[in-house]
Amino acid sequence: MRPSHIALIGAPLDLGAGRRGVDMGPSALRVANINGRLAALGYQVEDLGNVQVEQPERLPAGSARARYLPQIAETCARLARLVEKAAGQGKVPLVLGGDHSVAVGTVSGMSRHLRRQKKTLGLIWIDAHADMNTPETTPSGNVHGMPLACCVGIGPRALTHLYNYAPKVDPKNVALVGVREVDQLERPHVRNSGVRAFTMRDIDERGLRAVMEEALQIAAAGTAGFHVSLDMDCVDPHEAPGVGTPVRGGLTYREAHLAMEIICDSGKLVSMEVVEVNPVIDEANRTANLAVELVMSAMGKRIL
Repeated sequence: MRPSHIALIGAPLDLGAGRRGVDMGPSALRVANINGRLAALGYQVEDLGNVQVEQPERLPAGSARARYLPQIAETCARLARLVEKAAGQGKVPLVLGGDHSVAVGTVSGMSRHLRRQKKTLGLIWIDAHADMNTPETTPSGNVHGMPLACCVGIGPRALTHLYNYAPKVDPKNVALVGVREVDQLERPHVRNSGVRAFTMRDIDERGLRAVMEEALQIAAAGTAGFHVSLDMDCVDPHEAPGVGTPVRGGLTYREAHLAMEIICDSGKLVSMEVVEVNPVIDEANRTANLAVELVMSAMGKRIL
């Protein structure tokens, strides 16, 4: 990759989550000096601040099947416009979440940017969860369990049809990596969508390198490049305790870094987001510091 400019965009959204605190994720990542550490790699970093987000205390939750859906869609539309504009200026959009529903905005903005050039986007979604629920299947009503489904055109129209088209990414160009917790009614969406899911069992049996190489082939096939959506709960809670929805048995510290290094080596990364950092339940900002380390690996930092 190695374009010279990165546009940082904070998306302090927690309306899609069941637990409060991930709205402080962008601040935690900035406290971990993401700006300065990217600049030390040689990038020109422009911090665009935070996209405007409504506070849940002043809003009705709305439907129990998709709580705060109109407000989340509005935030994602704002984020999509910022991402599209930054990409149009030749910058790499790097979005700091927030809960994972912000990915609908990031992916929509990048998809729209490439669509204007008659190009398509690939997607590597690294997550403990499949994020492919819909209002009909969700056990919680939390929209952060739905964004990958929305990106491939499944789910509420307010999210699937930002910019009035769907899907934003062809499912055949989507790789879901590290999944280890899938809701029962969500499983048919994963199996039937065309998305390629690599579970933790696949990683255990085949090794991370083989899985990532196949994921890269899927996301890069016929596309102009791919977006990486990194949910910090992909990493085992022993290493990343401060996440929105921790699940035991995740990637090790080194596996997470290797995944980012392989992504960087591909030269196909066009945008990225890191989400679900929750400082409220973290330990001395450990998870945000790890998140910044992983972004650095994705952006070119090497051991030697």
